Order: sequence, then C-alpha cells, then structure tokens
Amino acid sequence: MLPAKMKTIEMREPGKPEVLEIGERPLPELREGEVMVRVIAAGVNGPDLVQRRGHYPPPKGASDLLGLEVSGEVVALGAAVSGWSVEDKLCALTNGGGYAEYVAIDATHCLPIPKGVPEIDAAGLCETYFTVWSNLFFHQKIVPGQILLAHGGAGGIGSTAIQLGRQMGMRVFTTCANAEDCAYAEGLGAERAINFNDEDFVEIVREAGGANLILDIIGGDYVARNIKAASADARIVQLAFNAGSKVEINLMPIMLKRLVYTGSTLRSRPEAFKSEVAADLREKVWPMFAAGGLEAQTHKVFGFAEATAAHEMMEEASHRGKILLVP
Repeated sequence: MLPAKMKTIEMREPGKPEVLEIGERPLPELREGEVMVRVIAAGVNGPDLVQRRGHYPPPKGASDLLGLEVSGEVVALGAAVSGWSVEDKLCALTNGGGYAEYVAIDATHCLPIPKGVPEIDAAGLCETYFTVWSNLFFHQKIVPGQILLAHGGAGGIGSTAIQLGRQMGMRVFTTCANAEDCAYAEGLGAERAINFNDEDFVEIVREAGGANLILDIIGGDYVARNIKAASADARIVQLAFNAGSKVEINLMPIMLKRLVYTGSTLRSRPEAFKSEVAADLREKVWPMFAAGGLEAQTHKVFGFAEATAAHEMMEEASHRGKILLVP
C-alpha cells in the first residue's frame, strides 16, 4: 500500500539555494497514461536553478516541484499504460516533480535503466541525453569525421555531448575552465579540450578546419565567437545563456557561411515529441551503454536534506558530470 504523504524538497520563495527545504505533500494524482514511480534518485540540472530563482515557471498542468529526471521503481499504473509493470526499475524524463519521494510520469517518457548503469547513477541520464540527442542528432545527418564543438565539457550537458559525439564518429572539441576539467573531458573522448582562461577556442577550432556543429550553453560574447569558429554550412545550437542572452553581433557571416542558428528548451516541447525522442534513445543510444561506449557520469550524490549544498555546487560549476539527490 502506498503512503498518503511523501517528503519533498520545497522552495519557500524564489531565491538563492538556501530557500530549499524539506516539505511534505500528498502523493501526486495518477492520470491516464502515467506511471507512479518511487524515486530512487533525482538529477540536479540547470533549469532547476533557473526555476528556483523564479525565472522558469512550470508548464500548465505540471508539478511546481523542481526535478526534471529521476530513476525509480514503478509502484502503480495509470489507465492505458502498456509496457511497464509494478516493480519495474526505470529512469525517466519528468515535467517537474522529481524532488520528491514519489512522482507521476508519462509512461512514454520512461526508459529502462541501461545495462551496466547503477540505479542511482541512472537518475542523471534522461535530462541531458534527451536534450543533447534531440538537439544535435535526432533526425539530423551526421557525417563521421566532422567537428563538434561542445562548450562546458565538464558539466552534465557537455560530458554527454562529448560521449555521444564520439559514438557518432565526430571529432569533438570542447572548452573547460581548468586543466583538471580539460583532462576529464579528454578522458571522455574529446580530441581537444581547450582551457578558455588560457586559450582562444576560435583560433584552435578554425585551425582544425572549423566546427560543423556547435553546442553552446554560455551565450554572451560566445555567440559572435561561435559564428567565427563555425565552418561553412555549420549548425549552431543554443541551449542556455549563462553569460547573458542580449548581445550585439554582425549577422553577415551567418549569410556568407550559410549557417543555421537554432535553440530550444526541452520542457516546453510537446509530449509527443518527447515520446519520439525516448523511443529513439531506447533504440539507438541505450545499447551503447551495454557496449561500453557510454558511461553515466555521477560527480556527487546528496541527500534531500542537502539540496542547498547540491544547488550551491551546481552554481559554482565545481562538478564534473552530474549531481544527484536521494530521498
């Protein structure tokens, strides 16, 4: 029998990490097409920090709790659910609500835990793999030997992009903040990790032939620099603006190089789109874990009561890979 109430991580108000505290709520209502999951662990992601600051409200009908990915055990099935049974272990993309002991999730956004990945570590897979795969590789023609420039190689998005880029046969360049992060990124398969405090990624990538695909979470002056580093017919994907979104740039090179400049946020995409991405990941990417080509990248696991410390670590960017929370 399921309990009537569950522990959660609540926000007293929008603000700094210290606004997070332990709370208690009734279990979420289980709707048609959803599974109820007992949370084993939840991933901490950039959008969680933005929502905590009050700048990323949940979509209509979604939980107001933080938490966009979990690993867990199925404890109940909603109507019209197929392919899952009670006691199944899974990892999943949520639409919010992951910072809790239980969460209701669209069954088609759930995936089996990849072979060889520990249950806790699996909590850090879905948000980054859904994001990177859907923006860089899903329904895209990838030519082996082309250059992928992925900024922030030591973080969750960057470490995922490096591994997937290598598995897709690309030459991966990345930027990092220090020598230790560069060594970590190169250990994941990056051909060249660039310490942005000491080196100019534009010059290095252009000398290599120019980037055919660029993944950026920085923004600010990187917007213009990415355009300079891009090859002809390149695609630039913007996923965040950690250094600011208001910039002044010369658009002429976009026309002259025939560049495609795009971006997206995953949470607001239609549910059917996320279901398609989940199916594609299950078919094409999850087997790469069993084959040893991909590995979960867990930096540190915090208890729910330590959520403030987890968010502080995320904001300091002192981690390599993913930060997780366990009830």
